[in-house]
Amino acid sequence: MKAGIISVLLLYIFAAGCSTQANKTANENKKSPVYDETWESLANHNEQPDWFQDAKLGIYFHWGVYSVPAFNTEWYPRNMHFKGSSEYNHHVEKYGTPAEFGYHDFVPMFKAEKFNAEEWADLFYKAGARFAGPVAEHHDGFSMWASDVTPWNAGNKGPQKDITGELGKSIKGKGMKLITTFHHARNLQRYKGKEQEEIKKSRENMWWAFEKSHYPLFEGMSPAEDDPELNYLYGNIPEDKWLEEVWFGKLKEVIDKYQPDIMWFDSWLDEIPESYRQKYCAYYLNEAEKWNREVVIVRKQDDLPLDVSVDDLEKSRKDNIDEKVWMTDETVSTGSWSYTQNLQIKPASDVLHVLIDIVSKNGVLLLNISPMANGTIPEDQKNVLLKIGEWLDRYGESIYETRPWYTYGEGPTRQPEGHFSNHEEFLKIKYSSADVRYTTKGDVIYATLLGQPENNTEILLGSFVESEWKYARDIKSVSLLDSDKIVDYELIDQGLKLKIQGTPDDEMAVVFKIELE
Repeated sequence: MKAGIISVLLLYIFAAGCSTQANKTANENKKSPVYDETWESLANHNEQPDWFQDAKLGIYFHWGVYSVPAFNTEWYPRNMHFKGSSEYNHHVEKYGTPAEFGYHDFVPMFKAEKFNAEEWADLFYKAGARFAGPVAEHHDGFSMWASDVTPWNAGNKGPQKDITGELGKSIKGKGMKLITTFHHARNLQRYKGKEQEEIKKSRENMWWAFEKSHYPLFEGMSPAEDDPELNYLYGNIPEDKWLEEVWFGKLKEVIDKYQPDIMWFDSWLDEIPESYRQKYCAYYLNEAEKWNREVVIVRKQDDLPLDVSVDDLEKSRKDNIDEKVWMTDETVSTGSWSYTQNLQIKPASDVLHVLIDIVSKNGVLLLNISPMANGTIPEDQKNVLLKIGEWLDRYGESIYETRPWYTYGEGPTRQPEGHFSNHEEFLKIKYSSADVRYTTKGDVIYATLLGQPENNTEILLGSFVESEWKYARDIKSVSLLDSDKIVDYELIDQGLKLKIQGTPDDEMAVVFKIELE
């Protein structure tokens, strides 16, 4: 009998202990959020964590329903509605008028039948990327994940696969971080209620028509239809409802389901009320606190404060070292961000030189590729990624975990003024072995020549002039990375004079490792 009483008492004590622990856990989960929905509070987070500064290279991809027509650019969903545009003419010829065959009719044709998340992640890893992920949603309103917010998502329609979920798992499985990018700020139809005469006038000025919304609102075409399901694709939802349930709702869903390490925003984020931008930032950062992870928010223009986010430049770069880390989003092609027929792909050396230039100025490169609608990454794009990866396998110590030196570099090639407005001029830049970019790590300075110097060429690194080089130190040794070729060197009044015995092994870029005393 006594034994029975003791057993009951022990059971009671155990249950009480479990209850106390459960209450403690519940109370911990109810802790006050770390960040309030104010810029002052949000600025307390570390917007540029070390892991991001160390990463240097990420890969993402413009891939979605717009990859089906594969014509001109990823802006096909918008431009197909403007009479006289090349997209409209192509659409009418191949599919019928937009009134007969709307953008939503492409969705069943977007099957992604050859998509393989493991193969994609493996390619990104071999390319040397430290983070990767999808354009989670472009301007077109189609979500590339399994969503409960909108019926227009890859889990329910088209591929009927959780693209972001499958890829996120494979990317993280390779030890890379996950980035998800968002372009859906302009998806809201902001022109409901406008007079038809004003809309007709807009048709005459095609590019700027409906500037703040992706889809034009032309009577008789799908974006203007009042259909409960189509409204979620074409943004025909009352603004208050759209902001809460769609714009913020989609971001919250991706955060909750996939825990991205980086969330990146395209232009037009300024069209989202400031209170909602603050609400999103606070939610993401507070969730990251629960995960015990430092995360990164990237923006364009001036849409978020830079003590909360990282600055992004599209198809352009800074012309000097910035104290804060920054990003360039650039694409592997010379044209469209998404796959189109006859897409011209850049030489691997050009893409690599952009990466090296960006890193020397305290930047990070987000490189876009353009898969086909069926989930195939074309061979010419694969080859560029693999060549960059091979170079990074050999010379990556001059890129990863480095920081800028006192100067980013030297050489005759100059970049244009401005940013995206001059992106076509940036496209024309061609570097040579006379252009040098510097990085540093510990007691080492890396000098990278953006090309292959000729046999037995003397190289003068003018940045080592003592009057320019603050805190100048003695040089212990100079060598070529991944090479046994001997480098003769001498520090003279004009700088550091180098001479290689023979021709350096790499045609794309050559790295000198300069060790200091």
